[in-house]
Amino acid sequence: MKKLLWLMGILSWNTLAFAQNSPVFKMLRYDENWTFLKKDTSNHWYNRLKYNQVGTSGKSYISVGGEVRYQYFAIKNEDWGDISTDKDGYVLTRYLAHIDYHINPTFRAFFQLQSSLANSRINPSPVEENTLDIHQAFADAFLWQQKDKSVLLRVGRQEMTYGSQRLIAVREAPNNRLAFDGIKFIFQQKNLKSDVFYTHPIANKAGIFDDAFNKNTQLWGFYSVINHASFLNNIDLYYLGIRKKQATYDAGKGEEIRHSIGTRIWKNKGDWQYDFEGVFQFGTFAQQQISAWTLSSNTTYQFSQVALKPKLGLKTEAISGDRNLSDNRLQTFNPLYPKGAYFGLAALIGPSNLFDFHPSLDLELNERLEFGIDYDIFWRLSRKDGIYAPNMSLIYSGKNTNDQFIGTQLSAEFNYQLNPFLFFRLEGTWFETGPYLKEVSTGKDILFTAVTTQFKF
Repeated sequence: MKKLLWLMGILSWNTLAFAQNSPVFKMLRYDENWTFLKKDTSNHWYNRLKYNQVGTSGKSYISVGGEVRYQYFAIKNEDWGDISTDKDGYVLTRYLAHIDYHINPTFRAFFQLQSSLANSRINPSPVEENTLDIHQAFADAFLWQQKDKSVLLRVGRQEMTYGSQRLIAVREAPNNRLAFDGIKFIFQQKNLKSDVFYTHPIANKAGIFDDAFNKNTQLWGFYSVINHASFLNNIDLYYLGIRKKQATYDAGKGEEIRHSIGTRIWKNKGDWQYDFEGVFQFGTFAQQQISAWTLSSNTTYQFSQVALKPKLGLKTEAISGDRNLSDNRLQTFNPLYPKGAYFGLAALIGPSNLFDFHPSLDLELNERLEFGIDYDIFWRLSRKDGIYAPNMSLIYSGKNTNDQFIGTQLSAEFNYQLNPFLFFRLEGTWFETGPYLKEVSTGKDILFTAVTTQFKF
């Protein structure tokens, strides 16, 4: 591992020294545009890797990229002391490699492999280990283009992420990123982008090339983003539908057909930024009618003219839970496919049946090093429902206790961006258990430490 880290450092410095313009790596790697290298005359190997012209027309090119990520985790009292863990911790590694072939301005093909490994991890989950698989394989075709307007058709296995990543995300923080098999139409013009899609979320398996088509779950809907919408700045409007042949809640098991209608108002530029979102859900679960909701608020203010440029933040969310486990209604909110580390990398609790209050402070120690600290307070919104993991598996039931207070979580992290290619993070989390967890579990406090090294090219 030391040799690999040394090699990544040498490559990143060498690449930065010769690459024309600093690269900008996107969350979705297929969104990257390297055509600015078309006129590059340096003939540097990295530039040729990112933009390799095919033929003499200048309309066809291939771009290659990837990622290597190492994460070391040490957890004391995992699952509040209910399971045994390796006292020496464990290492998660993730390897991604892709090739992006732009056949011409109308057609494009994208292919990506993923290998996620869990070393010394006792009983790793599918989110942590997936030895080797085809992560993405899709084709794009422009059905219509006119000045600043276009309609794009995308077919195949693809990553998707929308809005604040509360409902659909690529699951970047966990070891195994998430993809979907399906079809999507993308309409875009100056200040409007709308996606309409029908997909089957991938059910990851630990073996080699065994992530087959998932018939058990369908996800469909549309997501529209309106930018510069008068005084509201930016608005998201969306509908998402999901069907699962087998879903599990504290209220029982059964088939779930759920519809989500939501809106988001946000601003991500300037010293004052905000993100307000509301979602209502309806549908059926087994023989029950679904009626669930969430309201969330996230505001920050940065003192950009002050030393260290402190940024103060306050998040708060109310997320519904089931109010009566024996009636014919289900109020448990389903967050669908949110970012895995919803309340930090420790990912102890998922966004369902919760009320949380979450202040934070971020400091820019220098142009490369940042420090952040946050404090999260959790309550069950409904005394009758349990708490859930980010993947909506039930952690503990709410059937035998009326305590609402779950506990508090204090987290701190250092983020160091050495250059555009190489990133380091050191973080720690302390979760202090409240009366609810002490009643339904062993009730020990959790101490979590993680070190991340990530190299992109």
